[in-house]
Amino acid sequence: MARVVLAMSGGVDSSVAAHLLTDAGHDVIGVFMRHGEESAQQCRVDDSGGPAAGLPVVAPMAHGRADHKQGCCSATDAADARRVAAKFKIPFYALDLQQDFRRIVDYFVDDYLNGRTPNPCVKCNHWIKFGRLFDYAAGVDADYVATGHYARMVRDGGSSRLHRGRDQNKDQSYALFGIGRDRLSRMMLPVGDFTKPQIREMAESLGLGVATKKDSQEICFVTQGHHSDFVKARRPEMVGATAGDIVTTEGDVVGQHAGIEAFTIGQRKKLGVAMGEPYFVVRIDPDTKQVVIGKKPELQRPRLSAVDGNWLVDRSELPPKVGVQIRYNSTAKPASVQWANETGTEFEVQFDDPQEAIAPGQAAVVYDGDRVLGGGWIR
Repeated sequence: MARVVLAMSGGVDSSVAAHLLTDAGHDVIGVFMRHGEESAQQCRVDDSGGPAAGLPVVAPMAHGRADHKQGCCSATDAADARRVAAKFKIPFYALDLQQDFRRIVDYFVDDYLNGRTPNPCVKCNHWIKFGRLFDYAAGVDADYVATGHYARMVRDGGSSRLHRGRDQNKDQSYALFGIGRDRLSRMMLPVGDFTKPQIREMAESLGLGVATKKDSQEICFVTQGHHSDFVKARRPEMVGATAGDIVTTEGDVVGQHAGIEAFTIGQRKKLGVAMGEPYFVVRIDPDTKQVVIGKKPELQRPRLSAVDGNWLVDRSELPPKVGVQIRYNSTAKPASVQWANETGTEFEVQFDDPQEAIAPGQAAVVYDGDRVLGGGWIR
Protein backbone atom coordinates (compact mmCIF):
# COMPACT_ATOMS: atom_id res chain seq x y z
CA MET A 1 0.00 0.00 0.00
CA ALA A 2 1.36 3.42 -0.99
CA ARG A 3 0.74 6.79 0.57
CA VAL A 4 -0.66 9.16 -2.04
CA VAL A 5 -1.27 12.91 -1.91
CA LEU A 6 -4.27 13.61 -4.13
CA ALA A 7 -5.09 17.09 -5.44
CA MET A 8 -8.83 17.48 -4.89
CA SER A 9 -10.51 20.35 -6.71
CA GLY A 10 -14.09 19.52 -5.85
CA GLY A 11 -14.76 18.38 -9.42
CA VAL A 12 -15.94 15.01 -10.63
CA ASP A 13 -12.54 13.86 -11.96
CA SER A 14 -10.51 14.24 -8.77
CA SER A 15 -13.46 12.96 -6.73
CA VAL A 16 -13.59 9.70 -8.68
CA ALA A 17 -9.78 9.57 -8.49
CA ALA A 18 -10.20 9.50 -4.69
CA HIS A 19 -12.45 6.46 -5.03
CA LEU A 20 -10.11 4.66 -7.43
CA LEU A 21 -7.12 5.19 -5.18
CA THR A 22 -8.81 4.18 -1.93
CA ASP A 23 -10.46 1.21 -3.65
CA ALA A 24 -6.98 0.07 -4.70
CA GLY A 25 -5.95 0.11 -1.04
CA HIS A 26 -3.78 3.21 -1.03
CA ASP A 27 -3.38 5.51 1.96
CA VAL A 28 -4.77 8.73 0.46
CA ILE A 29 -4.41 12.29 1.75
CA GLY A 30 -6.77 14.74 0.06
CA VAL A 31 -5.47 18.24 -0.59
CA PHE A 32 -7.39 21.30 -1.74
CA MET A 33 -5.04 23.87 -3.22
CA ARG A 34 -6.22 27.24 -2.04
CA HIS A 35 -4.80 29.65 -4.59
CA GLY A 36 -7.51 32.22 -5.26
CA GLU A 37 -6.79 35.92 -5.39
CA GLU A 38 -9.47 36.55 -2.76
CA SER A 39 -8.99 36.26 0.97
CA ALA A 40 -8.27 32.79 2.30
CA GLN A 41 -11.44 33.14 4.37
CA GLN A 42 -13.43 32.52 1.18
CA CYS A 43 -12.25 28.92 1.11
CA ARG A 44 -12.91 27.93 4.70
CA VAL A 45 -15.22 24.95 5.13
CA ASP A 46 -16.38 22.76 7.99
CA ASP A 47 -13.97 20.06 9.11
CA SER A 48 -14.03 17.99 12.24
CA GLY A 49 -10.55 16.58 11.90
CA GLY A 50 -7.38 17.84 13.51
CA PRO A 51 -3.91 18.30 12.08
CA ALA A 52 -2.15 15.19 10.88
CA ALA A 53 1.21 14.30 12.33
CA GLY A 54 4.11 15.19 10.10
CA LEU A 55 2.16 17.84 8.18
CA PRO A 56 3.71 21.11 9.34
CA VAL A 57 3.37 22.62 5.88
CA VAL A 58 -0.32 21.77 5.51
CA ALA A 59 -3.02 23.82 7.19
CA PRO A 60 -6.22 21.94 8.15
CA MET A 61 -9.51 23.51 7.14
CA ALA A 62 -10.96 25.63 9.92
CA HIS A 63 -14.38 25.40 11.57
CA GLY A 64 -17.11 27.74 10.46
CA ARG A 65 -19.56 28.34 7.65
CA ALA A 66 -18.09 29.26 4.30
CA ASP A 67 -18.88 32.41 2.40
CA HIS A 68 -19.73 31.39 -1.13
CA LYS A 69 -18.18 32.96 -4.20
CA GLN A 70 -17.64 31.91 -7.76
CA GLY A 71 -14.41 31.51 -9.65
CA CYS A 72 -11.16 29.83 -8.69
CA CYS A 73 -10.85 28.43 -5.19
CA SER A 74 -14.56 28.89 -4.52
CA ALA A 75 -16.01 27.91 -1.18
CA THR A 76 -18.40 25.64 -3.06
CA ASP A 77 -15.49 23.72 -4.59
CA ALA A 78 -13.75 23.41 -1.24
CA ALA A 79 -16.93 22.15 0.39
CA ASP A 80 -17.51 19.63 -2.43
CA ALA A 81 -13.97 18.29 -2.07
CA ARG A 82 -14.32 18.06 1.71
CA ARG A 83 -17.58 16.09 1.42
CA VAL A 84 -15.99 13.62 -1.01
CA ALA A 85 -13.02 13.17 1.31
CA ALA A 86 -15.39 12.52 4.22
CA LYS A 87 -17.31 9.94 2.18
CA PHE A 88 -14.14 7.97 1.47
CA LYS A 89 -12.81 8.55 5.01
CA ILE A 90 -9.57 10.18 3.93
CA PRO A 91 -7.83 13.10 5.68
CA PHE A 92 -8.43 16.44 4.00
CA TYR A 93 -6.35 19.60 4.16
CA ALA A 94 -6.00 22.93 2.43
CA LEU A 95 -2.69 24.22 1.13
CA ASP A 96 -2.38 27.99 1.06
CA LEU A 97 -0.69 28.59 -2.31
CA GLN A 98 -1.85 32.14 -2.91
CA GLN A 99 1.70 33.49 -3.07
CA ASP A 100 2.70 30.79 -5.57
CA PHE A 101 -0.39 31.42 -7.66
CA ARG A 102 0.41 35.12 -7.99
CA ARG A 103 3.40 33.99 -10.04
CA ILE A 104 0.94 32.39 -12.48
CA VAL A 105 -1.15 35.55 -12.68
CA ASP A 106 1.90 37.77 -13.21
CA TYR A 107 3.13 35.49 -15.99
CA PHE A 108 -0.31 35.63 -17.64
CA VAL A 109 -0.44 39.42 -17.54
CA ASP A 110 3.17 39.93 -18.64
CA ASP A 111 2.83 37.60 -21.63
CA TYR A 112 -0.23 39.40 -22.98
CA LEU A 113 1.43 42.78 -22.51
CA ASN A 114 4.38 41.46 -24.53
CA GLY A 115 2.24 40.33 -27.46
CA ARG A 116 2.29 36.64 -26.54
CA THR A 117 -0.49 34.13 -25.83
CA PRO A 118 0.09 32.60 -22.39
CA ASN A 119 -1.12 29.22 -21.18
CA PRO A 120 -1.58 29.60 -17.40
CA CYS A 121 -3.13 26.14 -16.97
CA VAL A 122 0.03 24.46 -18.29
CA LYS A 123 2.25 26.63 -16.09
CA CYS A 124 0.07 25.84 -13.09
CA ASN A 125 0.58 22.13 -13.65
CA HIS A 126 4.34 22.56 -13.87
CA TRP A 127 4.85 25.02 -11.03
CA ILE A 128 2.10 24.12 -8.58
CA LYS A 129 0.21 20.86 -9.12
CA PHE A 130 3.31 18.82 -9.91
CA GLY A 131 5.74 21.33 -8.43
CA ARG A 132 4.82 22.67 -5.02
CA LEU A 133 2.54 19.70 -4.36
CA PHE A 134 5.59 17.41 -4.43
CA ASP A 135 7.17 19.60 -1.77
CA TYR A 136 4.14 19.08 0.44
CA ALA A 137 4.11 15.36 -0.32
CA ALA A 138 7.67 15.13 0.97
CA GLY A 139 6.44 16.56 4.28
CA VAL A 140 4.12 13.60 4.82
CA ASP A 141 6.43 10.90 3.44
CA ALA A 142 4.07 10.29 0.53
CA ASP A 143 5.17 7.92 -2.21
CA TYR A 144 3.06 9.49 -4.96
CA VAL A 145 1.26 12.64 -6.06
CA ALA A 146 -2.02 12.12 -7.93
CA THR A 147 -4.45 14.35 -9.84
CA GLY A 148 -7.60 13.93 -11.90
CA HIS A 149 -5.93 14.67 -15.24
CA TYR A 150 -6.95 12.70 -18.32
CA ALA A 151 -3.52 11.27 -19.09
CA ARG A 152 -1.85 7.96 -18.33
CA MET A 153 1.30 6.78 -16.60
CA VAL A 154 2.64 3.61 -18.25
CA ARG A 155 5.02 1.58 -16.07
CA ASP A 156 7.26 -0.89 -17.83
CA GLY A 157 10.48 -2.51 -16.69
CA GLY A 158 11.17 0.14 -14.08
CA SER A 159 10.48 3.06 -16.44
CA SER A 160 7.58 5.50 -16.18
CA ARG A 161 6.18 7.05 -19.34
CA LEU A 162 3.57 9.75 -19.83
CA HIS A 163 0.89 8.93 -22.42
CA ARG A 164 -2.33 10.45 -23.70
CA GLY A 165 -5.53 9.61 -21.85
CA ARG A 166 -7.89 6.97 -23.22
CA ASP A 167 -10.53 9.63 -23.90
CA GLN A 168 -9.10 11.49 -26.89
CA ASN A 169 -11.73 14.21 -26.48
CA LYS A 170 -10.58 14.98 -22.93
CA ASP A 171 -6.86 14.20 -23.17
CA GLN A 172 -4.79 16.56 -21.01
CA SER A 173 -1.29 15.17 -21.62
CA TYR A 174 -0.40 18.36 -23.53
CA ALA A 175 -0.63 20.29 -20.27
CA LEU A 176 1.80 17.99 -18.45
CA PHE A 177 4.86 18.05 -20.74
CA GLY A 178 6.89 20.30 -18.42
CA ILE A 179 6.91 18.00 -15.39
CA GLY A 180 10.38 17.00 -14.25
CA ARG A 181 11.44 13.67 -15.70
CA ASP A 182 12.59 12.52 -12.28
CA ARG A 183 9.04 12.86 -10.95
CA LEU A 184 7.30 10.61 -13.47
CA SER A 185 7.88 7.54 -11.29
CA ARG A 186 5.99 9.23 -8.43
CA MET A 187 2.96 10.38 -10.42
CA MET A 188 -0.46 8.73 -10.46
CA LEU A 189 -3.22 9.64 -12.92
CA PRO A 190 -6.11 7.35 -11.94
CA VAL A 191 -8.81 8.61 -14.33
CA GLY A 192 -6.65 8.51 -17.45
CA ASP A 193 -7.74 4.97 -18.33
CA PHE A 194 -11.41 6.00 -18.47
CA THR A 195 -13.58 8.22 -20.65
CA LYS A 196 -15.39 11.23 -19.23
CA PRO A 197 -18.82 9.54 -19.54
CA GLN A 198 -17.46 6.54 -17.63
CA ILE A 199 -16.16 8.82 -14.88
CA ARG A 200 -19.53 10.56 -14.56
CA GLU A 201 -21.34 7.21 -14.49
CA MET A 202 -18.98 6.01 -11.79
CA ALA A 203 -19.56 9.16 -9.75
CA GLU A 204 -23.32 8.72 -10.04
CA SER A 205 -23.17 5.07 -9.01
CA LEU A 206 -21.13 6.08 -5.95
CA GLY A 207 -23.71 8.69 -5.01
CA LEU A 208 -21.31 11.61 -5.39
CA GLY A 209 -23.05 14.96 -5.53
CA VAL A 210 -20.49 16.20 -8.06
CA ALA A 211 -21.48 13.61 -10.68
CA THR A 212 -23.15 16.21 -12.91
CA LYS A 213 -20.96 19.17 -11.93
CA LYS A 214 -19.73 21.20 -14.90
CA ASP A 215 -16.05 21.15 -15.81
CA SER A 216 -14.02 24.09 -14.56
CA GLN A 217 -13.44 26.98 -16.95
CA GLU A 218 -10.16 27.17 -18.82
CA ILE A 219 -8.72 30.22 -17.01
CA CYS A 220 -9.91 29.91 -13.46
CA PHE A 221 -8.96 33.42 -12.33
CA VAL A 222 -10.61 35.30 -15.21
CA THR A 223 -14.13 34.77 -13.92
CA GLN A 224 -15.90 37.48 -15.92
CA GLY A 225 -15.33 39.76 -18.88
CA HIS A 226 -12.55 39.54 -21.47
CA HIS A 227 -9.04 38.53 -20.45
CA SER A 228 -7.82 41.98 -21.56
CA ASP A 229 -10.03 43.55 -18.88
CA PHE A 230 -8.30 41.39 -16.30
CA VAL A 231 -4.88 42.45 -17.61
CA LYS A 232 -5.81 46.15 -17.41
CA ALA A 233 -7.18 45.73 -13.90
CA ARG A 234 -3.91 44.12 -12.78
CA ARG A 235 -1.72 46.72 -14.52
CA PRO A 236 -3.70 49.97 -14.59
CA GLU A 237 -0.51 51.92 -15.30
CA MET A 238 -0.34 50.17 -18.69
CA VAL A 239 -3.80 51.27 -19.85
CA GLY A 240 -3.27 53.06 -23.17
CA ALA A 241 0.44 52.28 -23.24
CA THR A 242 -0.08 49.23 -25.45
CA ALA A 243 -2.49 50.89 -27.92
CA GLY A 244 -1.46 51.18 -31.56
CA ASP A 245 -2.33 50.62 -35.21
CA ILE A 246 -4.01 47.72 -36.92
CA VAL A 247 -2.17 47.16 -40.19
CA THR A 248 -2.37 44.69 -43.05
CA THR A 249 0.52 42.48 -44.07
CA GLU A 250 1.06 44.96 -46.92
CA GLY A 251 1.66 47.71 -44.35
CA ASP A 252 -1.61 49.62 -44.79
CA VAL A 253 -3.02 51.15 -41.59
CA VAL A 254 -6.70 50.17 -41.43
CA GLY A 255 -7.57 51.04 -37.85
CA GLN A 256 -6.47 51.47 -34.26
CA HIS A 257 -6.73 49.25 -31.21
CA ALA A 258 -6.81 49.95 -27.45
CA GLY A 259 -4.12 47.41 -26.50
CA ILE A 260 -2.24 44.42 -27.89
CA GLU A 261 -3.32 42.39 -24.85
CA ALA A 262 -6.76 41.98 -26.46
CA PHE A 263 -5.38 39.99 -29.42
CA THR A 264 -3.91 36.60 -30.15
CA ILE A 265 -2.55 34.93 -33.28
CA GLY A 266 -5.32 33.45 -35.40
CA GLN A 267 -8.04 35.68 -33.94
CA ARG A 268 -10.80 36.60 -36.38
CA LYS A 269 -13.56 38.15 -34.29
CA LYS A 270 -13.53 41.54 -32.55
CA LEU A 271 -10.71 42.97 -34.65
CA GLY A 272 -12.40 46.37 -34.66
CA VAL A 273 -12.12 46.82 -38.43
CA ALA A 274 -14.38 45.86 -41.34
CA MET A 275 -12.42 44.47 -44.28
CA GLY A 276 -15.26 43.07 -46.40
CA GLU A 277 -13.86 39.54 -46.10
CA PRO A 278 -12.38 37.41 -43.28
CA TYR A 279 -9.10 38.70 -41.86
CA PHE A 280 -7.08 37.21 -39.02
CA VAL A 281 -4.37 38.35 -36.62
CA VAL A 282 -1.14 37.01 -38.12
CA ARG A 283 1.42 38.88 -36.02
CA ILE A 284 1.61 41.07 -32.90
CA ASP A 285 4.57 43.43 -32.57
CA PRO A 286 5.11 44.47 -28.93
CA ASP A 287 7.74 47.06 -29.92
CA THR A 288 5.64 49.04 -32.41
CA LYS A 289 2.32 48.01 -30.77
CA GLN A 290 1.06 47.00 -34.20
CA VAL A 291 -1.50 44.26 -34.68
CA VAL A 292 -0.93 42.82 -38.16
CA ILE A 293 -3.88 41.21 -39.93
CA GLY A 294 -4.05 39.15 -43.09
CA LYS A 295 -6.06 36.59 -44.99
CA LYS A 296 -6.25 32.99 -43.84
CA PRO A 297 -3.41 31.62 -46.02
CA GLU A 298 -1.10 34.17 -44.35
CA LEU A 299 -1.58 32.37 -41.03
CA GLN A 300 0.41 29.40 -42.27
CA ARG A 301 3.97 28.80 -41.12
CA PRO A 302 6.22 25.83 -41.97
CA ARG A 303 8.28 25.88 -38.78
CA LEU A 304 8.64 27.23 -35.26
CA SER A 305 11.38 27.81 -32.73
CA ALA A 306 10.92 26.97 -29.06
CA VAL A 307 12.72 27.67 -25.79
CA ASP A 308 12.75 26.30 -22.24
CA GLY A 309 12.62 22.74 -23.54
CA ASN A 310 11.83 19.95 -21.10
CA TRP A 311 12.40 16.36 -22.15
CA LEU A 312 10.91 13.24 -20.58
CA VAL A 313 13.26 11.00 -22.59
CA ASP A 314 16.90 11.13 -23.60
CA ARG A 315 17.14 13.35 -26.65
CA SER A 316 18.85 10.52 -28.50
CA GLU A 317 15.58 8.57 -28.20
CA LEU A 318 13.61 11.04 -30.32
CA PRO A 319 12.62 9.36 -33.61
CA PRO A 320 13.29 11.24 -36.85
CA LYS A 321 9.55 11.74 -37.31
CA VAL A 322 7.37 12.89 -34.40
CA GLY A 323 4.03 14.55 -33.83
CA VAL A 324 3.97 18.14 -32.54
CA GLN A 325 0.91 19.72 -30.94
CA ILE A 326 0.87 23.52 -30.82
CA ARG A 327 -2.28 24.24 -28.81
CA TYR A 328 -4.43 22.50 -26.23
CA ASN A 329 -7.45 21.77 -28.43
CA SER A 330 -5.63 20.49 -31.49
CA THR A 331 -3.96 17.35 -32.76
CA ALA A 332 -0.28 16.56 -33.15
CA LYS A 333 1.01 17.10 -36.69
CA PRO A 334 3.88 15.21 -38.39
CA ALA A 335 7.17 17.05 -37.96
CA SER A 336 10.86 16.73 -37.21
CA VAL A 337 12.85 18.31 -34.37
CA GLN A 338 16.26 19.95 -34.75
CA TRP A 339 18.30 21.01 -31.74
CA ALA A 340 19.29 24.68 -31.53
CA ASN A 341 21.67 24.23 -28.60
CA GLU A 342 23.58 21.43 -26.92
CA THR A 343 21.24 21.04 -23.95
CA GLY A 344 17.99 20.77 -25.88
CA THR A 345 16.44 23.74 -24.10
CA GLU A 346 16.16 25.42 -27.51
CA PHE A 347 14.91 23.57 -30.57
CA GLU A 348 13.19 24.03 -33.90
CA VAL A 349 10.27 22.15 -35.38
CA GLN A 350 9.88 21.63 -39.12
CA PHE A 351 6.35 20.54 -40.03
CA ASP A 352 5.64 18.24 -42.95
CA ASP A 353 2.84 20.66 -43.91
CA PRO A 354 2.54 24.35 -42.90
CA GLN A 355 0.43 24.94 -39.78
CA GLU A 356 -2.00 27.77 -39.05
CA ALA A 357 -1.83 30.22 -36.16
CA ILE A 358 1.41 29.22 -34.45
CA ALA A 359 1.22 31.53 -31.44
CA PRO A 360 4.28 32.65 -29.48
CA GLY A 361 3.74 31.84 -25.81
CA GLN A 362 1.91 28.57 -26.40
CA ALA A 363 3.48 25.17 -25.81
CA ALA A 364 4.85 22.95 -28.56
CA VAL A 365 4.55 19.40 -27.24
CA VAL A 366 6.32 16.51 -28.94
CA TYR A 367 4.74 13.04 -29.17
CA ASP A 368 5.68 9.61 -30.41
CA GLY A 369 2.24 8.18 -31.02
CA ASP A 370 0.44 8.58 -27.67
CA ARG A 371 3.65 9.03 -25.66
CA VAL A 372 4.74 12.49 -24.53
CA LEU A 373 8.44 12.97 -25.28
CA GLY A 374 8.73 16.57 -24.07
CA GLY A 375 8.33 20.06 -25.48
CA GLY A 376 8.96 23.74 -25.03
CA TRP A 377 7.46 27.21 -25.39
CA ILE A 378 6.99 28.74 -28.82
CA ARG A 379 9.26 31.75 -29.35
